[in-house]
Amino acid sequence: MIEWYQYLIAILGGLIAGGINTLAGNGSAITLTILTEVIGLPGNLANGTNRVGVFTQSAAGSYAFYRHGKLNLKGSQLNLGLTILGAIAGVWVATRVSNEQFIFVFRYLMLFMLVVLLVKPRRWLKESSDTPGAPPLLAIPLYLALGFYGGFIQMGMGIFYLATMVLVARYSIIEGNALKSFVVALYTMIVLAIFAYQGLIRWDVGAIMAIGQTIGGWYTAKFASKHPKANIVAYWVLVVIVILALLRLFGLLPF
Repeated sequence: MIEWYQYLIAILGGLIAGGINTLAGNGSAITLTILTEVIGLPGNLANGTNRVGVFTQSAAGSYAFYRHGKLNLKGSQLNLGLTILGAIAGVWVATRVSNEQFIFVFRYLMLFMLVVLLVKPRRWLKESSDTPGAPPLLAIPLYLALGFYGGFIQMGMGIFYLATMVLVARYSIIEGNALKSFVVALYTMIVLAIFAYQGLIRWDVGAIMAIGQTIGGWYTAKFASKHPKANIVAYWVLVVIVILALLRLFGLLPF
């Protein structure tokens, strides 16, 4: 029996996570923690339940970015197709194995991301895209790997995908966030169907948390699309989120 205050925590946590995921990434670290530590769901069930809000926040964020002219899908067919294929493979694995062993690798990926963020920050602060598109030989394994990771666990996917959009495909950070929201919404529809077929979604909890995530995703995307300094805000939010993730992963943050 889930208490009313647990639902309240789920909504508020979802609100924060929706905003973080839309502007940077790794908001699933919050929602997965709530689902496992507050609600008490086992790992695989929490992983599936988390995807309900991931889909609604990504869809809401995508629409807000689209309405304000920040969602550019030109030349993204390869990106979309490969990421979705990778996600299908990732969720197939996720329904069969535990994801705890990936936390060890994840902490060092976050450490690498912090270095990438702090070296030549100008790469992250450009105002608009510069002939976006990754070279095909690099794009094929990269987008498949990103999709696989997103399908498998989702946590941190936004950060890795955003880094790929900015540093490899040469998008601005805001336009990269817009494309990230759209791609995640697309593959999460398929991921949700697979988790649902396997009986790994707690729909009541997922729907409650999705309320907060959707509101957070919509209003954050609206802010990012209209604010003149949104790229700077997004960059520093990303830096802070990565630092907090590292502190938590290395046991230096108690929450």
